[in-house]
Amino acid sequence: MLTETPQETRQKSRQKTPHRWAALGVLCAALLMVGMDLTVLNVAVPTISRELLPSGSELLWVVDSYALTVAAGLIACGTLGDRFGRKRMLMTGFVLFGLASAGAALSAAPGQLIAARAALGVGGTMIMTSTPALIRDIFPDARERSVAIGLWTAANSVGVSVGPLLGGLLIEHFWWGSVFLVNVPVVALAVAGGALLLPESRHTRPHRWDAISAGMSVVGLGTLVYAFQQLGEHDGSGPALWATALLGAALLTGFVVRQRRLRQPLLDVTQFADRRFSLSALCILGCYGAYTALLFLLAQRFQLLDGYSPLGVGLALAPLALANAGGAAVAPRCAARWGGRRSLSGGLLLCALALAGFALFGATDNYLSLVAAGLGSGAVMTLCSDAILGAATPERAGEAGAVQETAFSLGAGLGVAVLGTVLSLAYRSDFAPAPGASTQQWATARGSLGAATEVAVRAGGRVGDALRSAAEHAFDTGFALATASAAAVLALLSVLTWRGLRTPDGPRRRPN
Repeated sequence: MLTETPQETRQKSRQKTPHRWAALGVLCAALLMVGMDLTVLNVAVPTISRELLPSGSELLWVVDSYALTVAAGLIACGTLGDRFGRKRMLMTGFVLFGLASAGAALSAAPGQLIAARAALGVGGTMIMTSTPALIRDIFPDARERSVAIGLWTAANSVGVSVGPLLGGLLIEHFWWGSVFLVNVPVVALAVAGGALLLPESRHTRPHRWDAISAGMSVVGLGTLVYAFQQLGEHDGSGPALWATALLGAALLTGFVVRQRRLRQPLLDVTQFADRRFSLSALCILGCYGAYTALLFLLAQRFQLLDGYSPLGVGLALAPLALANAGGAAVAPRCAARWGGRRSLSGGLLLCALALAGFALFGATDNYLSLVAAGLGSGAVMTLCSDAILGAATPERAGEAGAVQETAFSLGAGLGVAVLGTVLSLAYRSDFAPAPGASTQQWATARGSLGAATEVAVRAGGRVGDALRSAAEHAFDTGFALATASAAAVLALLSVLTWRGLRTPDGPRRRPN
């Protein structure tokens, strides 16, 4: 029996997926929608607070339940897709996402909205873990896959960036539920397009499902991401939060130990022995963490200090989104011309220089740093996503996609928590006494930028101006320290990739 050559395999795959670029359009639309839902709610929170009257903890769960359920289910859903079919998993995710979106839009109480957001997270997890595995199957050719990954990464990143813009536009013209209801027609088109264009793919010899490992991954990832989010909210204080973080880390450590001992593991952790695979996951974690934290910090600066409306904030962040899409689109060409090693290390260095520019020159009108950060992060996330999928075998593409998306989710949680905490600590320590302000006013304003702007408005006059000036100076000090810290981390990652990927054209590829 003759063995097929890689060229014959690729030719057959093209025959199986004749409309692969149209199929990619469906997958990109899905990731654009999921990305938007990560940030579109931010501008609707004040309106939801006024109309549904949630408690402080309920409002926190409205915001966090989506990201928490996404992170918790990534590994479990990725391996289930390998076993039962990635297209089936994706289509199920579409349907659940659409139903949950409608449920969120029609919620009349905080509890209903929290449950709908959690269901949205489950649907989003199914979509996020299935799409990279399907791309790996639809595009076995390395060059085509690099282009496809670039477009796919751009769609996800643009969705995250334009979420506030879309949310602000909808809130200004419709009711708050419109930020969720807009997903429904997109889901309907995605279901129709997916049914017609996407092929089914699965692991040809699926391993035994290990419920204990699945439970450890779900609870471990969920508690760890929750702890990161809460540590960012509470500036790193509280033994209960640290205990939660340690519990999540312990469960994930136990998960890894268990996978190494099982003959048929739920997740093949030996993939991390591949330097390309492990370094790419680490770069995604660091770069996406810096990217999402930058969005979070800039949104605060523009809205609370510069007085932008929610729509204005979205417009101000549009250059970052457009540059991110551009970086993702040109990354495959850069890798083909200069090699993966130079392109990845250069993208990380560009991100580091952009964040250093924010630290030195501030956020206001700093469009050069904004565009550079978008270009560098788009290129890095594309190259790393392609490297992770390229290093995995086709049968375990779902696992590789789960690892990739876990790096994205943990990066977002860790980036906002760590850099947000750095900013908050610097803000409080640098907040100068305001002449004429009472002790209570000063203590309240020193708590957060949002509290400071509210106290300044109520105080008015010279006292309000003094409080606002102190808050602006303290925030800019914290912003400079946070962005400088992120720049140092990204510069270190640039050096690690340059030294760690020592082949002429970047990391070696496995035969297709």
